[in-house]
Amino acid sequence: MAHAYTPGLKVTEHIVVRRVRRLPIPGDVLVKVGDKVAPDTVVARTKLPGNPVTINVANIMGMPAEYLAPHLVKKVGEAVAKDEVIAKSISWFGLSKVYCRAPVSGTLQSMSPVTGQAIIREADIPLDVSAYVHGTIVEVIAGEGVVVETEGAFIQGIFGVGGETSGTLRVAVSAADEPLEARHLTPAHAGDIVVGGSVITGPAIKRAIEVGAKGLVGGGIIDTDLINLLGYDIGVAITGQEDIALTIIVTEGFGQMNMADKTFSLFKQLEGKFASVNGATQIRAGVMRPEVIVPGHMAKGAVKTLAASEGLVPGTTVRIIREPYFGALAQVVELPPELQVIETEAKVRILRARLPGGEVVTIPRANVEILEG
Repeated sequence: MAHAYTPGLKVTEHIVVRRVRRLPIPGDVLVKVGDKVAPDTVVARTKLPGNPVTINVANIMGMPAEYLAPHLVKKVGEAVAKDEVIAKSISWFGLSKVYCRAPVSGTLQSMSPVTGQAIIREADIPLDVSAYVHGTIVEVIAGEGVVVETEGAFIQGIFGVGGETSGTLRVAVSAADEPLEARHLTPAHAGDIVVGGSVITGPAIKRAIEVGAKGLVGGGIIDTDLINLLGYDIGVAITGQEDIALTIIVTEGFGQMNMADKTFSLFKQLEGKFASVNGATQIRAGVMRPEVIVPGHMAKGAVKTLAASEGLVPGTTVRIIREPYFGALAQVVELPPELQVIETEAKVRILRARLPGGEVVTIPRANVEILEG
């Protein structure tokens, strides 16, 4: 029978990961193949054009645009400072003086003889791209960026907010079903990635910001707590660009969700190690999952690579993502090839899976995702 493919989350203690670090516009690559890099190593640099600021010079000077030329103090292409005079008119033997001053510092980019409007372009904005992880440069993309390779543990979450950050992993709870609460966070967690068991509580988020933690990882989160953090209800667009003080990753979903035992056990193994995390999530085409990367974790056994999943097969561990077994982990025991009618009267492909208690249940294949190791 052909493989049946379904989305999956990867949780593994030893893998080779490659990350492309690319500039948004052409620039300079600052490293070469073979260089060792740290998360804060700048690997590529460019400058974004500054903001354009429009000034109605003719209106300020009180004269038609075609009469402006003799009154211009600055020429196109010249640098100007904020409040510097760019045009002036003195008449009535010096009794009448009119000045047009630059509202910002920058370069006089254009001056229209038709509209009488000038454009000042503010200074270019420097933009650096860092390596994000401890690793090695394995490819240079000329004028654009690099590919960084690292080897270690890799854990994907189901949802996250906040961008790239890094810090020491600290497991603050004793079990996968224990919520992460404010009492678990202390000033000693400044700069750390703090791991909980089940739900990340609202007070814990607030306390994490107060003590300066870099990130939080837990099984679930309450949507109202997320809204309170962001100040708005998040949609289905890409996350990761939120203006918040820390990165949050949940491994199971929304609500009181216990972290999978396998995931929690791996975090316990990784206690005290340095991790790079990214909360960016996209659930539409071009799926992106939040991630925790711990370079240098050398587990026993063969090294895995980020390759395509072999798909659903008997023995595969899956997470159920719809009621009535939402959030439960199960093991596939059978994959009937024929379509079957479910409660909604739709004909779909199903699987049979064994729940932790031993019960075998029938589930539409679209209602599970693979938990990959």
